[in-house]
Amino acid sequence: MTPTLQILRAGPQMTVQDLGRPALTAQGLATGGAADRTALAEAAALLNLAHFPAAIEMAGMGGEFAVTLPTRIALTGAPMRAKVDAKEIGWKQTHLILPGQRLSIGGALSGVYGYLATAGGIATEPVLGSRSTHLVGNIGQILAAGDGLILGPDPTPNAPTVRITPEPRFSGGAVRMMPGPQTGLFEKAELARFLASEFARGAASNRQGVRLEHGGAPFQAGEAAGLASDFIAVGDVQMTGDGVPYVLLSECQTMGGYPRIGTVIGADLSRIAQLSLGGRVRFTLISVEEADRLYRSPAQMIAEAKSRVAPLVRDPSEISDLLGYQLIGGVVSGRDEEEY
Repeated sequence: MTPTLQILRAGPQMTVQDLGRPALTAQGLATGGAADRTALAEAAALLNLAHFPAAIEMAGMGGEFAVTLPTRIALTGAPMRAKVDAKEIGWKQTHLILPGQRLSIGGALSGVYGYLATAGGIATEPVLGSRSTHLVGNIGQILAAGDGLILGPDPTPNAPTVRITPEPRFSGGAVRMMPGPQTGLFEKAELARFLASEFARGAASNRQGVRLEHGGAPFQAGEAAGLASDFIAVGDVQMTGDGVPYVLLSECQTMGGYPRIGTVIGADLSRIAQLSLGGRVRFTLISVEEADRLYRSPAQMIAEAKSRVAPLVRDPSEISDLLGYQLIGGVVSGRDEEEY
């Protein structure tokens, strides 16, 4: 039997995502891929994979799932309520799902994007070198109830359960950006005001970009009049005509004419993507050289995530079948054998 992940119920904007298609930006196709790449690195670490898996990205709300063969899963990204049948299960760890069981994932408790990865990976046919759904590029589609995803086989379904200490990124905080070719178009006082401001996620945010709102006056680039369209990249902080900043995410356009005050570094982009309503961020400006030192390749991201993985230590009070365990095997008396 081919291992399959069955979608029984799907929340809005549920898609398959991996690292996207970075080699095609010159042809006008945005990279795409997971909004929170750190979550994919953590999934790879939990499942002991050497590469980033294609996983299900859930935007704000999960769904219900079943499998046709025993399969380990990893739940990462924005924490969501989850249970197998009627039993609640933990986030940021692995679980073994058996045929006949129903995995239910609810709404996000913090953050925006949650991820469901499987030990054998999603084995659907790649398109242009990736399994990522790219809605703007009309590649793939939003998952719906009744869909089934072919999986690779789980090589070790009985592997011990492990957990990970997630990289903190679900409640805002400090975000580092480096200067770009248009940072100099902003007056020093305007740049300083931007760096001194606190921003909240605006409602008009999606996988293309996050709108940032604040209580002050709009931001203006004094020398941006007549600016020609230029190549733009994921992480760019683009200032729209009404002076509102947008941080561009994985499905952003590849060309644009709005001035960019800087570029969020890759290590902090997940903090922007996972900024939920009510969260706040502030920006700090670092040098390009410092940004280069902070860069982490996909392999380095997985290696760092694996350093945060540990065996799951269960709370005895939460083990419903505790009396069925052999807890005293191997105990011997301290008295000499000849006393018997």
